[in-house]
Amino acid sequence: MNYQLQKMLFILLLLATGVTSPAQTRIWSLDDCIEYALERNVTVLKSKLSIKSAEQNYQQAKNNRLPSLQASINHTTNWNKQQNTIENTYGNLIGVNNTTYGFSADAILFNGFKLKTQIKQQELNLQSSGYYSKVVAESTELSILNAYLQILYAEEEVKNANRQLESTSQQLVLAQERKDLGVISKVDYLQIKSELASEKLTLANAESNLAMTRVTLMQLMEMPVNDDFKIESPDLESLISRQVATEVFPIYQHALTIMPQIMQSELNLASAGLDETIAKAERWPTLSLGAGLGSGWNSQTLNTSYFNQLNNEFNPYIGLSLYIPVFQKYTVRSAVKLAQINVLTSQLDAQETKNNLRKQIEQASVDVLTAQSQYSASSGKYEAAIESYKVATEKFATGMLSSADYLIEKNNQITAENDLLQAKFTLLFSYKTLDYYKGIPVSLSK
Repeated sequence: MNYQLQKMLFILLLLATGVTSPAQTRIWSLDDCIEYALERNVTVLKSKLSIKSAEQNYQQAKNNRLPSLQASINHTTNWNKQQNTIENTYGNLIGVNNTTYGFSADAILFNGFKLKTQIKQQELNLQSSGYYSKVVAESTELSILNAYLQILYAEEEVKNANRQLESTSQQLVLAQERKDLGVISKVDYLQIKSELASEKLTLANAESNLAMTRVTLMQLMEMPVNDDFKIESPDLESLISRQVATEVFPIYQHALTIMPQIMQSELNLASAGLDETIAKAERWPTLSLGAGLGSGWNSQTLNTSYFNQLNNEFNPYIGLSLYIPVFQKYTVRSAVKLAQINVLTSQLDAQETKNNLRKQIEQASVDVLTAQSQYSASSGKYEAAIESYKVATEKFATGMLSSADYLIEKNNQITAENDLLQAKFTLLFSYKTLDYYKGIPVSLSK
């Protein structure tokens, strides 16, 4: 049997027995992490429940316009002794049963437009809770972004540490050969060996930091911690090489129209203004319509049946009632004053929200400019350090440079590489933060 036939039969056997290759580990993109977190994060879920509560309050405010209906049944049994007025004597206790039935309805016809205002207020509160939920969701997205970038940064640190360790291991082999030939001293050799031990510790610390950053992201996502969690590595160079507008005023003006915290503060201010209207409504008379019917049965009523008695006792009614407030111990005045204070507080809250937004955008713009300068300087420093390290490596290989001087150049290169890495991720995070205030969704896909 030739090889091709054997291979075909083996594949058919695998298919027939249902054997498949092991499932590949899922690679999580930033979008995947955000979507997963928004579905499970407790704070986000609680903010969504606040919307449902606001919906119920709004519906109840509308339902308050409906009449209220009540039905009642009351049964009593009384015992008394019959008195003989002629003989002035009393007989035995005799029980008397009495049952009454009632059905009533009442509706408010006018109460100073209080019901109408409360409906409008609850509608505003419902809209406000929706924007609050968006604020919580967007805050979670930024936290996920930061944690995600921290993992990418930690992964790069591990890669750099591995490269440095591999390079130093090769240099240690070379140093061993040169020491055996008597070209360098034992002290020079031990310096390289010490550097290798130090870089092993650096790698261990980098791997530990990577593990902790993964835990942080999984906890933000409300995901049980597992060792198989892997994230996607985007094209960082394309993300940081783009042009970014940093003018504060146009970004701020646009943010005022799209940021949910601004919408929420404005709705809260409008709702507070309605509190004053509701408080003033207590000064108005309240006109109500009432209607009902009732009947009853008494066991002492003779010569009539139960249902005939209910029919004879049937008494419907309808009426209007007018409640006129005259003096309420200044409670209305106090309520109005408190509502006015609440309006002023809400105005300050709204202004503070706008001020905070402006300050955040100003800071984000400065962060971008600073990060760009740091990245440019770090890039130049790294390029110079790389060239210097290459020269030092060649000299060290030919015995023209001591191990001490070589390690100085190597450490300079490591420091420059770490500074560039940090500057790169700082620049990327500052870009994404400023994008957020421009209304651009949090993502690493563009």
